[in-house]
Amino acid sequence: MPAMPGTDASPAPLLIEFTTPSSVLREQDRPSTFRIIGNGPPGTFVLFPDGLKVSLPTDQIVCADDVSGCARVGFGGMRFTGLEQGQLVCVRAREMLPPDQLSPERSHTMRLDPLWVAAIVVDGRRVWPAASPSEGQRYRNTLE
Repeated sequence: MPAMPGTDASPAPLLIEFTTPSSVLREQDRPSTFRIIGNGPPGTFVLFPDGLKVSLPTDQIVCADDVSGCARVGFGGMRFTGLEQGQLVCVRAREMLPPDQLSPERSHTMRLDPLWVAAIVVDGRRVWPAASPSEGQRYRNTLE
């Protein structure tokens, strides 16, 4: 998967594969002659055909693509904590950007409806839904 501009190109420790069909939308950076502190990077979203637009923590994204008909997004500083109250939950474990490039309004928890997500892969191993050993190997191979 290609890295997003200004991000680390190494494999993501947390990869979320969204259901098919879905796509990634990254807002354009809007350069300004005025210095805006704490505004954060442009937004990143997963789009679904029914018009649903799911916001993602752009400052945590290290890679993203939708070439196979589904959005696949890698996060460098997020940790998957599991299914809580019917939602898949990931929490911010560390910052990927310097403080002056982060929005003070950034969220620290990402909650996703399981209906939007096909798989969650942590360090090359599918953790949600539970994977068979051969499926886990398939995901490790796609990240290398």
